[in-house]
Amino acid sequence: MSDENKNEIEDKAQLIAFLASGCKPEEQWKIGTEHEKFAFDPKTLRPLFYNGGKGIRAFLEGMERFDWMPVLENGKPIALVKEDHSSVTLEPGGQVELSGAPLDTIHQTCREVGLHLNQAKEIASELGISFMGMGYQPKWGLADIEWMPKGRYEIMRNNMLTKGDLGLHMMLATCTVQVNLDFKSEAHMTEMFRTSLAVQPVATALWASSPFRDGAKSGYLSYRSHIWTDTDPDRCGLLPFVFEDGFGFEHYVDYMLDVPMYFVYRNGKYIDASGQSFRDFMAGTLPALPGEKPTIKDWEDHLTTVFPEVRLKKYIEMRGADGGPWNRLCALPAFWVGLMYDAEAFAAVRALIKDWSYQEISSLRDNVPRTALSTEFRGGTVQDLALQLLAIAKGGLVRRGKLDSSGQDESTFLKPLHHIAETGVTPAEELLASFDGAWNGSVDPAFEELAY
Repeated sequence: MSDENKNEIEDKAQLIAFLASGCKPEEQWKIGTEHEKFAFDPKTLRPLFYNGGKGIRAFLEGMERFDWMPVLENGKPIALVKEDHSSVTLEPGGQVELSGAPLDTIHQTCREVGLHLNQAKEIASELGISFMGMGYQPKWGLADIEWMPKGRYEIMRNNMLTKGDLGLHMMLATCTVQVNLDFKSEAHMTEMFRTSLAVQPVATALWASSPFRDGAKSGYLSYRSHIWTDTDPDRCGLLPFVFEDGFGFEHYVDYMLDVPMYFVYRNGKYIDASGQSFRDFMAGTLPALPGEKPTIKDWEDHLTTVFPEVRLKKYIEMRGADGGPWNRLCALPAFWVGLMYDAEAFAAVRALIKDWSYQEISSLRDNVPRTALSTEFRGGTVQDLALQLLAIAKGGLVRRGKLDSSGQDESTFLKPLHHIAETGVTPAEELLASFDGAWNGSVDPAFEELAY
Protein backbone atom coordinates (compact mmCIF):
# COMPACT_ATOMS: atom_id res chain seq x y z
CA MET A 1 0.00 0.00 0.00
CA SER A 2 1.43 3.41 -0.96
CA ASP A 3 1.96 6.19 1.59
CA GLU A 4 -0.97 8.04 0.02
CA ASN A 5 -3.29 5.10 0.58
CA LYS A 6 -2.11 4.63 4.17
CA ASN A 7 -3.22 8.15 5.09
CA GLU A 8 -6.59 8.27 6.77
CA ILE A 9 -9.27 10.50 5.33
CA GLU A 10 -10.03 13.26 7.79
CA ASP A 11 -12.59 15.35 5.93
CA LYS A 12 -14.63 15.71 2.75
CA ALA A 13 -12.11 18.11 1.24
CA GLN A 14 -9.73 15.20 0.67
CA LEU A 15 -12.39 13.33 -1.28
CA ILE A 16 -13.05 16.37 -3.44
CA ALA A 17 -9.32 16.85 -3.98
CA PHE A 18 -9.01 13.24 -5.10
CA LEU A 19 -11.48 13.77 -7.95
CA ALA A 20 -9.99 17.18 -8.78
CA SER A 21 -6.54 15.61 -9.09
CA GLY A 22 -7.78 14.03 -12.31
CA CYS A 23 -7.72 17.42 -14.09
CA LYS A 24 -5.09 17.39 -16.85
CA PRO A 25 -3.99 19.80 -19.57
CA GLU A 26 -5.27 18.79 -22.99
CA GLU A 27 -1.89 17.56 -24.20
CA GLN A 28 -1.95 14.91 -21.43
CA TRP A 29 -5.42 13.52 -22.17
CA LYS A 30 -5.56 9.76 -22.65
CA ILE A 31 -8.03 7.16 -23.90
CA GLY A 32 -8.87 4.04 -21.92
CA THR A 33 -10.99 1.36 -23.58
CA GLU A 34 -12.68 -1.51 -21.73
CA HIS A 35 -14.68 -4.38 -23.11
CA GLU A 36 -16.30 -7.53 -21.77
CA LYS A 37 -16.99 -10.79 -23.60
CA PHE A 38 -18.78 -14.04 -22.89
CA ALA A 39 -16.66 -17.19 -22.58
CA PHE A 40 -18.31 -20.45 -23.63
CA ASP A 41 -17.71 -24.04 -24.68
CA PRO A 42 -18.33 -24.18 -28.46
CA LYS A 43 -19.45 -27.81 -28.23
CA THR A 44 -22.20 -27.26 -25.66
CA LEU A 45 -22.52 -23.44 -25.92
CA ARG A 46 -22.57 -23.38 -22.11
CA PRO A 47 -20.85 -20.64 -20.10
CA LEU A 48 -17.54 -21.73 -18.65
CA PHE A 49 -17.08 -22.74 -15.04
CA TYR A 50 -14.11 -21.42 -13.11
CA ASN A 51 -12.30 -24.75 -12.67
CA GLY A 52 -11.65 -27.55 -15.13
CA GLY A 53 -9.67 -28.07 -18.29
CA LYS A 54 -11.98 -25.70 -20.18
CA GLY A 55 -12.38 -23.32 -17.27
CA ILE A 56 -11.82 -19.63 -16.71
CA ARG A 57 -8.91 -20.38 -14.38
CA ALA A 58 -7.15 -22.34 -17.11
CA PHE A 59 -7.65 -19.42 -19.48
CA LEU A 60 -6.13 -16.92 -17.04
CA GLU A 61 -3.19 -19.19 -16.34
CA GLY A 62 -2.65 -19.66 -20.07
CA MET A 63 -2.59 -15.90 -20.64
CA GLU A 64 0.39 -15.56 -18.31
CA ARG A 65 2.66 -16.59 -21.20
CA PHE A 66 2.04 -13.12 -22.65
CA ASP A 67 3.73 -11.44 -19.66
CA TRP A 68 0.55 -10.91 -17.68
CA MET A 69 1.04 -11.10 -13.90
CA PRO A 70 -1.65 -12.97 -11.95
CA VAL A 71 -3.70 -11.40 -9.17
CA LEU A 72 -4.73 -13.96 -6.57
CA GLU A 73 -7.61 -14.04 -4.12
CA ASN A 74 -7.53 -16.88 -1.60
CA GLY A 75 -4.85 -18.48 -3.75
CA LYS A 76 -6.98 -18.39 -6.91
CA PRO A 77 -6.17 -16.25 -9.96
CA ILE A 78 -8.99 -13.76 -10.47
CA ALA A 79 -7.24 -11.16 -12.68
CA LEU A 80 -4.11 -10.35 -14.68
CA VAL A 81 -2.19 -7.07 -14.70
CA LYS A 82 0.66 -5.33 -16.50
CA GLU A 83 2.86 -2.41 -15.55
CA ASP A 84 1.18 -0.20 -18.16
CA HIS A 85 -1.97 -0.28 -15.95
CA SER A 86 -3.89 -2.59 -18.27
CA SER A 87 -5.64 -5.59 -16.76
CA VAL A 88 -7.74 -8.64 -17.55
CA THR A 89 -10.47 -9.13 -14.98
CA LEU A 90 -13.48 -11.36 -14.36
CA GLU A 91 -17.06 -10.22 -14.13
CA PRO A 92 -19.31 -12.20 -11.77
CA GLY A 93 -20.49 -14.76 -14.32
CA GLY A 94 -17.09 -15.38 -15.86
CA GLN A 95 -17.29 -12.62 -18.47
CA VAL A 96 -13.70 -11.70 -19.34
CA GLU A 97 -12.87 -7.99 -19.40
CA LEU A 98 -9.91 -6.15 -20.85
CA SER A 99 -9.29 -2.83 -19.14
CA GLY A 100 -6.85 -1.15 -21.47
CA ALA A 101 -3.91 1.08 -20.68
CA PRO A 102 -4.34 4.86 -20.98
CA LEU A 103 -3.25 5.59 -24.56
CA ASP A 104 -2.91 8.61 -26.85
CA THR A 105 -4.86 7.62 -29.98
CA ILE A 106 -7.66 5.36 -31.17
CA HIS A 107 -5.11 3.63 -33.40
CA GLN A 108 -3.18 2.60 -30.30
CA THR A 109 -6.20 1.49 -28.32
CA CYS A 110 -7.50 -0.53 -31.28
CA ARG A 111 -4.13 -2.24 -31.65
CA GLU A 112 -4.29 -3.04 -27.94
CA VAL A 113 -7.77 -4.56 -28.35
CA GLY A 114 -6.59 -6.55 -31.36
CA LEU A 115 -3.49 -7.84 -29.58
CA HIS A 116 -5.55 -8.89 -26.56
CA LEU A 117 -8.15 -10.69 -28.67
CA ASN A 118 -5.47 -12.49 -30.66
CA GLN A 119 -3.81 -13.62 -27.44
CA ALA A 120 -7.16 -14.69 -25.99
CA LYS A 121 -7.99 -16.61 -29.16
CA GLU A 122 -4.65 -18.42 -29.04
CA ILE A 123 -5.28 -19.67 -25.52
CA ALA A 124 -8.94 -20.35 -26.28
CA SER A 125 -8.00 -22.50 -29.28
CA GLU A 126 -5.70 -24.61 -27.13
CA LEU A 127 -8.35 -25.06 -24.43
CA GLY A 128 -11.25 -25.65 -26.82
CA ILE A 129 -13.21 -22.61 -25.67
CA SER A 130 -14.46 -19.48 -27.41
CA PHE A 131 -15.58 -15.89 -26.80
CA MET A 132 -18.46 -13.88 -28.22
CA GLY A 133 -19.56 -10.26 -28.20
CA MET A 134 -23.16 -9.41 -27.26
CA GLY A 135 -24.84 -7.25 -24.66
CA TYR A 136 -26.71 -10.06 -22.89
CA GLN A 137 -26.34 -13.84 -22.64
CA PRO A 138 -28.81 -15.00 -25.34
CA LYS A 139 -29.45 -18.60 -24.30
CA TRP A 140 -28.70 -19.56 -20.71
CA GLY A 141 -30.51 -18.64 -17.50
CA LEU A 142 -28.90 -17.50 -14.27
CA ALA A 143 -28.95 -21.03 -12.84
CA ASP A 144 -26.67 -22.15 -15.68
CA ILE A 145 -23.97 -19.58 -14.86
CA GLU A 146 -21.39 -20.12 -12.14
CA TRP A 147 -20.34 -17.28 -9.84
CA MET A 148 -16.65 -16.43 -9.96
CA PRO A 149 -14.69 -16.75 -6.68
CA LYS A 150 -14.36 -13.05 -5.86
CA GLY A 151 -15.35 -11.86 -2.42
CA ARG A 152 -16.81 -8.56 -3.53
CA TYR A 153 -19.24 -10.37 -5.82
CA GLU A 154 -20.69 -12.44 -2.99
CA ILE A 155 -21.38 -9.24 -1.04
CA MET A 156 -22.88 -7.53 -4.09
CA ARG A 157 -24.98 -10.60 -4.87
CA ASN A 158 -26.56 -10.66 -1.44
CA ASN A 159 -27.23 -6.93 -1.62
CA MET A 160 -28.76 -7.12 -5.10
CA LEU A 161 -31.35 -9.59 -3.82
CA THR A 162 -32.80 -6.81 -1.66
CA LYS A 163 -33.01 -4.23 -4.48
CA GLY A 164 -34.34 -4.34 -8.05
CA ASP A 165 -35.44 -7.50 -9.82
CA LEU A 166 -32.68 -7.61 -12.45
CA GLY A 167 -29.48 -7.02 -10.49
CA LEU A 168 -28.30 -10.62 -10.75
CA HIS A 169 -28.92 -10.53 -14.50
CA MET A 170 -26.65 -7.47 -14.66
CA MET A 171 -23.92 -9.27 -12.76
CA LEU A 172 -24.02 -12.67 -14.43
CA ALA A 173 -25.33 -12.13 -17.94
CA THR A 174 -24.35 -8.74 -19.39
CA CYS A 175 -21.37 -7.45 -21.35
CA THR A 176 -20.47 -3.88 -22.26
CA VAL A 177 -17.82 -1.80 -23.95
CA GLN A 178 -16.84 1.56 -22.49
CA VAL A 179 -14.31 4.33 -22.85
CA ASN A 180 -12.68 6.46 -20.17
CA LEU A 181 -11.78 10.08 -20.96
CA ASP A 182 -9.96 12.92 -19.23
CA PHE A 183 -11.03 16.47 -18.39
CA LYS A 184 -9.03 19.66 -17.87
CA SER A 185 -10.95 21.41 -15.10
CA GLU A 186 -13.98 21.15 -12.87
CA ALA A 187 -16.02 23.27 -15.27
CA HIS A 188 -14.91 21.11 -18.19
CA MET A 189 -15.78 17.94 -16.28
CA THR A 190 -19.25 19.33 -15.61
CA GLU A 191 -19.87 20.05 -19.29
CA MET A 192 -18.54 16.63 -20.29
CA PHE A 193 -20.70 14.89 -17.69
CA ARG A 194 -23.90 16.67 -18.72
CA THR A 195 -23.25 16.27 -22.42
CA SER A 196 -22.37 12.60 -22.24
CA LEU A 197 -25.40 11.80 -20.06
CA ALA A 198 -27.63 13.47 -22.67
CA VAL A 199 -25.99 11.67 -25.59
CA GLN A 200 -25.68 8.28 -23.90
CA PRO A 201 -29.07 6.99 -25.15
CA VAL A 202 -27.89 7.55 -28.73
CA ALA A 203 -24.82 5.41 -28.06
CA THR A 204 -27.07 2.76 -26.50
CA ALA A 205 -29.14 2.72 -29.69
CA LEU A 206 -26.14 2.49 -32.05
CA TRP A 207 -24.60 -0.40 -30.09
CA ALA A 208 -27.87 -2.22 -29.28
CA SER A 209 -27.11 -5.93 -29.58
CA SER A 210 -29.00 -7.77 -26.86
CA PRO A 211 -32.45 -8.72 -28.15
CA PHE A 212 -32.65 -12.22 -26.62
CA ARG A 213 -33.22 -13.76 -23.21
CA ASP A 214 -33.48 -17.47 -22.39
CA GLY A 215 -33.27 -18.39 -26.07
CA ALA A 216 -36.21 -16.22 -27.11
CA LYS A 217 -36.94 -12.62 -28.05
CA SER A 218 -36.78 -10.35 -25.02
CA GLY A 219 -38.93 -7.57 -26.45
CA TYR A 220 -35.95 -5.20 -26.23
CA LEU A 221 -33.18 -4.30 -28.66
CA SER A 222 -30.84 -3.61 -25.73
CA TYR A 223 -32.01 -5.84 -22.93
CA ARG A 224 -28.70 -5.07 -21.21
CA SER A 225 -29.62 -1.40 -21.04
CA HIS A 226 -33.12 -2.19 -19.75
CA ILE A 227 -31.61 -4.29 -16.95
CA TRP A 228 -29.97 -1.21 -15.46
CA THR A 229 -33.39 0.39 -14.94
CA ASP A 230 -34.30 -2.34 -12.43
CA THR A 231 -31.00 -3.13 -10.73
CA ASP A 232 -30.51 -0.82 -7.74
CA PRO A 233 -32.04 2.67 -7.55
CA ASP A 234 -29.42 3.74 -4.99
CA ARG A 235 -26.56 3.49 -7.47
CA CYS A 236 -27.87 3.50 -11.05
CA GLY A 237 -29.54 5.87 -13.46
CA LEU A 238 -29.11 9.30 -15.04
CA LEU A 239 -28.12 11.33 -11.94
CA PRO A 240 -30.47 14.32 -12.28
CA PHE A 241 -28.35 16.44 -9.91
CA VAL A 242 -25.63 16.60 -12.59
CA PHE A 243 -27.91 18.94 -14.56
CA GLU A 244 -28.51 21.27 -11.62
CA ASP A 245 -26.82 24.66 -11.30
CA GLY A 246 -23.51 24.53 -9.47
CA PHE A 247 -22.78 20.87 -10.09
CA GLY A 248 -19.12 19.99 -9.55
CA PHE A 249 -16.78 17.66 -7.72
CA GLU A 250 -18.33 18.37 -4.32
CA HIS A 251 -21.81 17.45 -5.50
CA TYR A 252 -20.56 14.11 -6.81
CA VAL A 253 -18.77 13.48 -3.52
CA ASP A 254 -22.00 14.21 -1.62
CA TYR A 255 -23.81 11.75 -3.89
CA MET A 256 -21.21 9.06 -3.24
CA LEU A 257 -21.31 9.67 0.51
CA ASP A 258 -25.04 8.99 0.40
CA VAL A 259 -24.70 5.77 -1.60
CA PRO A 260 -24.78 2.79 0.80
CA MET A 261 -21.49 0.92 0.98
CA TYR A 262 -20.86 -2.62 -0.19
CA PHE A 263 -17.54 -3.58 1.40
CA VAL A 264 -14.15 -2.65 2.80
CA TYR A 265 -11.03 -4.46 1.59
CA ARG A 266 -8.50 -5.34 4.30
CA ASN A 267 -5.59 -7.78 4.27
CA GLY A 268 -6.75 -9.57 1.15
CA LYS A 269 -10.33 -9.98 2.37
CA TYR A 270 -13.62 -8.24 1.57
CA ILE A 271 -15.45 -7.20 4.73
CA ASP A 272 -19.20 -6.90 4.30
CA ALA A 273 -20.35 -3.32 4.98
CA SER A 274 -23.60 -3.55 3.02
CA GLY A 275 -25.91 -0.61 3.62
CA GLN A 276 -23.46 1.16 5.90
CA SER A 277 -22.39 4.79 5.51
CA PHE A 278 -19.08 6.12 4.25
CA ARG A 279 -19.80 9.19 6.38
CA ASP A 280 -19.78 6.92 9.44
CA PHE A 281 -16.57 5.35 8.16
CA MET A 282 -14.96 8.81 8.09
CA ALA A 283 -16.14 9.37 11.66
CA GLY A 284 -14.62 6.08 12.78
CA THR A 285 -18.02 4.59 13.60
CA LEU A 286 -18.49 2.12 10.73
CA PRO A 287 -20.15 -0.98 12.25
CA ALA A 288 -18.07 -3.28 10.03
CA LEU A 289 -14.79 -1.74 11.23
CA PRO A 290 -15.40 0.14 14.48
CA GLY A 291 -12.68 2.63 15.31
CA GLU A 292 -11.10 2.57 11.83
CA LYS A 293 -11.16 5.39 9.32
CA PRO A 294 -11.02 5.05 5.53
CA THR A 295 -8.01 5.54 3.28
CA ILE A 296 -7.98 6.98 -0.22
CA LYS A 297 -7.94 3.39 -1.48
CA ASP A 298 -11.21 2.77 0.36
CA TRP A 299 -12.66 5.82 -1.37
CA GLU A 300 -11.44 4.55 -4.75
CA ASP A 301 -13.13 1.22 -4.05
CA HIS A 302 -16.37 2.93 -3.05
CA LEU A 303 -16.37 4.94 -6.30
CA THR A 304 -16.52 1.64 -8.22
CA THR A 305 -19.73 0.55 -6.49
CA VAL A 306 -22.10 2.87 -8.39
CA PHE A 307 -23.29 2.15 -11.92
CA PRO A 308 -24.83 5.26 -13.51
CA GLU A 309 -24.88 5.76 -17.27
CA VAL A 310 -21.79 7.96 -16.87
CA ARG A 311 -19.43 7.51 -13.92
CA LEU A 312 -16.87 9.87 -12.43
CA LYS A 313 -13.52 8.86 -10.99
CA LYS A 314 -10.32 10.76 -11.85
CA TYR A 315 -11.73 10.50 -15.36
CA ILE A 316 -15.18 10.07 -16.90
CA GLU A 317 -16.50 6.65 -17.94
CA MET A 318 -19.01 6.30 -20.79
CA ARG A 319 -21.05 3.21 -19.87
CA GLY A 320 -24.08 3.02 -22.19
CA ALA A 321 -23.08 0.52 -24.90
CA ASP A 322 -23.70 -3.20 -25.40
CA GLY A 323 -20.77 -5.47 -26.03
CA GLY A 324 -20.33 -6.52 -29.63
CA PRO A 325 -17.97 -7.67 -32.37
CA TRP A 326 -14.39 -6.59 -32.88
CA ASN A 327 -14.99 -3.50 -35.07
CA ARG A 328 -17.56 -1.97 -32.71
CA LEU A 329 -15.09 -2.21 -29.83
CA CYS A 330 -12.82 0.26 -31.60
CA ALA A 331 -15.78 2.38 -32.73
CA LEU A 332 -16.82 3.32 -29.19
CA PRO A 333 -13.69 5.28 -28.23
CA ALA A 334 -13.75 6.84 -31.70
CA PHE A 335 -17.33 8.03 -31.18
CA TRP A 336 -16.68 9.64 -27.80
CA VAL A 337 -13.20 10.99 -28.52
CA GLY A 338 -14.54 12.57 -31.68
CA LEU A 339 -17.27 14.32 -29.69
CA MET A 340 -15.27 15.22 -26.59
CA TYR A 341 -11.60 15.73 -27.42
CA ASP A 342 -11.90 18.32 -30.20
CA ALA A 343 -13.01 21.81 -29.11
CA GLU A 344 -15.10 22.50 -32.21
CA ALA A 345 -16.86 19.15 -32.02
CA PHE A 346 -17.47 19.51 -28.28
CA ALA A 347 -19.01 22.94 -28.84
CA ALA A 348 -21.21 21.51 -31.60
CA VAL A 349 -22.57 18.64 -29.52
CA ARG A 350 -23.18 20.97 -26.56
CA ALA A 351 -25.12 23.27 -28.88
CA LEU A 352 -27.15 20.29 -30.10
CA ILE A 353 -28.26 19.27 -26.62
CA LYS A 354 -28.29 22.66 -24.87
CA ASP A 355 -32.08 22.98 -24.66
CA TRP A 356 -32.88 19.31 -24.02
CA SER A 357 -34.80 19.04 -20.78
CA TYR A 358 -34.02 16.45 -18.16
CA GLN A 359 -37.46 14.98 -18.81
CA GLU A 360 -36.63 14.53 -22.50
CA ILE A 361 -33.28 12.91 -21.72
CA SER A 362 -34.93 10.64 -19.15
CA SER A 363 -37.59 9.65 -21.69
CA LEU A 364 -34.88 8.77 -24.21
CA ARG A 365 -33.14 6.66 -21.59
CA ASP A 366 -36.36 4.80 -20.81
CA ASN A 367 -37.44 4.17 -24.42
CA VAL A 368 -34.19 3.51 -26.30
CA PRO A 369 -33.62 0.00 -24.84
CA ARG A 370 -36.83 -1.12 -26.54
CA THR A 371 -36.91 0.92 -29.77
CA ALA A 372 -33.29 2.08 -30.26
CA LEU A 373 -32.83 4.23 -33.38
CA SER A 374 -36.55 4.41 -34.10
CA THR A 375 -37.25 6.07 -30.75
CA GLU A 376 -39.13 9.31 -31.37
CA PHE A 377 -37.60 12.63 -30.36
CA ARG A 378 -38.91 16.12 -31.16
CA GLY A 379 -40.65 15.19 -34.36
CA GLY A 380 -37.78 13.02 -35.53
CA THR A 381 -36.01 9.92 -34.26
CA VAL A 382 -32.85 8.88 -32.49
CA GLN A 383 -31.59 7.84 -35.92
CA ASP A 384 -31.58 11.53 -36.87
CA LEU A 385 -29.60 12.35 -33.73
CA ALA A 386 -27.16 9.53 -34.46
CA LEU A 387 -26.46 10.87 -37.95
CA GLN A 388 -25.85 14.37 -36.58
CA LEU A 389 -23.58 13.13 -33.81
CA LEU A 390 -21.57 10.90 -36.13
CA ALA A 391 -20.98 13.85 -38.46
CA ILE A 392 -19.74 15.88 -35.50
CA ALA A 393 -17.56 13.03 -34.24
CA LYS A 394 -16.05 12.47 -37.67
CA GLY A 395 -15.13 16.15 -37.94
CA GLY A 396 -13.54 16.03 -34.51
CA LEU A 397 -11.43 13.00 -35.35
CA VAL A 398 -10.33 14.45 -38.69
CA ARG A 399 -9.25 17.68 -36.99
CA ARG A 400 -7.31 15.72 -34.33
CA GLY A 401 -5.13 14.56 -37.20
CA LYS A 402 -3.89 11.39 -35.53
CA LEU A 403 -2.70 9.23 -38.42
CA ASP A 404 -1.68 5.61 -38.59
CA SER A 405 1.23 4.26 -40.63
CA SER A 406 -0.92 4.21 -43.77
CA GLY A 407 -2.02 7.83 -43.34
CA GLN A 408 -5.57 7.14 -42.11
CA ASP A 409 -7.01 9.32 -39.38
CA GLU A 410 -9.10 8.03 -36.49
CA SER A 411 -12.42 8.64 -38.24
CA THR A 412 -11.95 5.33 -40.06
CA PHE A 413 -13.11 3.58 -36.89
CA LEU A 414 -16.58 5.16 -37.22
CA LYS A 415 -17.39 3.24 -40.43
CA PRO A 416 -19.53 0.50 -38.83
CA LEU A 417 -21.55 3.18 -37.03
CA HIS A 418 -22.21 5.13 -40.23
CA HIS A 419 -23.71 1.98 -41.74
CA ILE A 420 -25.95 1.44 -38.71
CA ALA A 421 -27.10 5.06 -38.58
CA GLU A 422 -27.67 5.41 -42.31
CA THR A 423 -29.73 2.23 -42.60
CA GLY A 424 -31.47 2.69 -39.27
CA VAL A 425 -30.99 -1.03 -38.62
CA THR A 426 -29.31 -1.80 -35.32
CA PRO A 427 -27.17 -4.89 -34.72
CA ALA A 428 -30.02 -6.22 -32.56
CA GLU A 429 -32.48 -5.96 -35.44
CA GLU A 430 -30.08 -7.82 -37.70
CA LEU A 431 -29.90 -10.58 -35.08
CA LEU A 432 -33.68 -10.71 -34.85
CA ALA A 433 -33.96 -11.00 -38.64
CA SER A 434 -31.54 -13.93 -38.54
CA PHE A 435 -33.51 -15.50 -35.69
CA ASP A 436 -36.72 -15.28 -37.72
CA GLY A 437 -34.97 -16.40 -40.90
CA ALA A 438 -31.82 -18.44 -41.34
CA TRP A 439 -31.56 -19.40 -37.66
CA ASN A 440 -35.06 -20.97 -37.67
CA GLY A 441 -36.05 -19.55 -34.29
CA SER A 442 -32.87 -20.60 -32.47
CA VAL A 443 -30.21 -18.40 -30.87
CA ASP A 444 -27.59 -21.13 -31.12
CA PRO A 445 -26.04 -19.82 -34.36
CA ALA A 446 -25.24 -16.55 -32.59
CA PHE A 447 -22.46 -18.27 -30.69
CA GLU A 448 -20.64 -19.03 -33.91
CA GLU A 449 -21.52 -15.92 -35.89
CA LEU A 450 -20.62 -13.51 -33.06
CA ALA A 451 -17.51 -15.36 -31.87
CA TYR A 452 -14.25 -13.43 -31.92
